[in-house]
Amino acid sequence: MKDFRHRSTDLSPEIILAPEENRFLIAGKSAPEDVRSLYYPVLEWMEEFMIWVREKRPYTDQKPLLLKLDLEYFNSSSAKFLFDIFTNLQTLREEGVPVEIEWHYDEEDVDLREAGEDLALLCEMQFTYCPKPSGGR
Repeated sequence: MKDFRHRSTDLSPEIILAPEENRFLIAGKSAPEDVRSLYYPVLEWMEEFMIWVREKRPYTDQKPLLLKLDLEYFNSSSAKFLFDIFTNLQTLREEGVPVEIEWHYDEEDVDLREAGEDLALLCEMQFTYCPKPSGGR
């Protein structure tokens, strides 16, 4: 399965989707001018990824699929696409694939923590919340 990588910019996050390494990361700021051009390729990649996971079954309880989100900010348009990503992962989880989501946030940013809680509730998944020391990455 081929990796998906996007380098961060001032307005778009770093995205690393590397299934063979079990490295899934979305980090930085997500407020691109054209949110579709950033996230549509991610969702297309996820369709192939889901087929690959169903065939290979590479993730186990001892080595679950782990997505780390370390966003300092995301706009409402990005939230819709994050929801779509989580919904795909929830589908895999319902099919027996162990999936974990870590939501990293600045310990003083209550709004970002609550945004993660809202997304988790909407997609019916449990997130692990990982506070970072204020100002740290």
